[in-house]
Amino acid sequence: LLQEMSEGKTAEEVVMNGKDEASKPSNQDEKEKKVANAEKKEEKEPTKAKPDETKSVQEPDKAQLKEKFKLFSKFGDKSADGSTIKLSQSDKWFKQAGVIQTKGITTTDTAIAFRKLAKSSPKLSYPSWSKYIEELSASKNAQLDQIKDKLANCGPPGTNGATKVAKSTTVDRLTDTTRYGGTHKERFDSDGKGLGKEGRVDAASDGYVKGYKHKGTYVKTR
Repeated sequence: LLQEMSEGKTAEEVVMNGKDEASKPSNQDEKEKKVANAEKKEEKEPTKAKPDETKSVQEPDKAQLKEKFKLFSKFGDKSADGSTIKLSQSDKWFKQAGVIQTKGITTTDTAIAFRKLAKSSPKLSYPSWSKYIEELSASKNAQLDQIKDKLANCGPPGTNGATKVAKSTTVDRLTDTTRYGGTHKERFDSDGKGLGKEGRVDAASDGYVKGYKHKGTYVKTR
C-alpha cells in the first residue's frame, strides 16, 4: 500500500483496485458453474433422434407378386401364356402401382434396365424380370421391397384413367333432340332415339296426300 501510494496513487484508488482483483476469480467461478450446469442438462435431456422417414417395408408375398406378373403379362395379348412379359406390359403394371412417377423412376429408366437384361429379346421371364427390378431399384437408389409391395397390391390390370366423356353444357345443349327442328327433328323419335334410314329417306309416294281417308276407293272407268 505504501509502495503504491509512493507511486502517486491515492489510498482510495489502491483500495478500489484491490476489490476489482478480488472480484475477478468469483466471476470466473460463476461462468464455470453455468457451463457445468448446461452440460448436466444435456446429459439429462439428450437430443431426440429424428424418426426415419424411409421405414423398411416387409417383403411381399412372392406368390401374390408372381400371380400379378401372370395377369399383366397376358394383358392386351391374347396369345400370351403368362410366362413372359413385355416392356409395355411391365410399364403398364408400374404405372398402375404408382412406381413410375414424374419424379423418381421414369419410363426411360425402365427401358434402359429392361434392355440391359432382355438384350435382343422383347420379353422377360419371371426370374429375369425379378433381376430387372433389382437392377432398376439399385440404379435409382429405391427400396426393392417397397417396389415389390406396390406391384403386389396394385390390383388386377384395369383401364382406369382411359378416355372419358367430357362434361359440358355446350355438349348437352347440342345433343338435346328436343331442341332440333325441321328435317333434323324427324330423324329422332319422342325418346330421342335415332330412326336410322327411316329418318333420312322419304318413303315412295303412292299418289295420295297424307291423311287421305278414301284411299283405294277410287274406281277407274273408261
